[in-house]
Amino acid sequence: MGKNYIESAKLIDKSVLYTPEEALELAVKTAKAKFDETIELHVRLGVDPRHADQQVRGAVVLPNGTGKTVKVLVFAKGDKAKEAEAAGADFVGAEDMIEKIQKENWFGFDVVVATPDMMGLVGRLGRVLGPRGLMPNPKSGTVTFDVTKAIAEIKAGKVEYRVDKTAIVHVPIGKKSFEVSKLAENFRTLMEALIKAKPAAAKGQYVKSVSVSSTMGPGIKINSTKVLD
Repeated sequence: MGKNYIESAKLIDKSVLYTPEEALELAVKTAKAKFDETIELHVRLGVDPRHADQQVRGAVVLPNGTGKTVKVLVFAKGDKAKEAEAAGADFVGAEDMIEKIQKENWFGFDVVVATPDMMGLVGRLGRVLGPRGLMPNPKSGTVTFDVTKAIAEIKAGKVEYRVDKTAIVHVPIGKKSFEVSKLAENFRTLMEALIKAKPAAAKGQYVKSVSVSSTMGPGIKINSTKVLD
């Protein structure tokens, strides 16, 4: 552990469950790296991800964005390709983009959008896009004919959330340069989306634990009963 991490850890009382605002203030205070660290939310859910009926996955537009400039690749042809370019997509193509990724191992993008008719082609990239979390998916709104709306939402701060193998969701909610009130608004929006996405098959306590941290900083525990107060 580095000197900054050790100094930051001294500011946190591990025995305390903080309110969201207190935790976010601490997350900003303990972000001591020289770059604009990302503030991340980590939520442990009472689901068993091994079961298909207990998957938690979706997307939500954060009201204050993520603070990150997102590069969007769109797989589309004809009029939809022109529409994607007009809507501000960073890269648009079809077979040419498939080839670029396969042959050049190119990943100069953050999000992939595809029109439904292109998914047969995009499926060829499943093995390389899937493990990186880049495969377009109807549940997250990235498989759609409404490419203008999809691009606008992504550029405005749309984030995807998905429970991992350990039943934890990890999502960025802003930067340390954000005002705490804006981080808190993003936090609340994401927590509301996660709670709304509770699977019917999930039994018992759904939100097990909640914490926030900066990219290089220590985790700060939040009182899970106060997340929407």
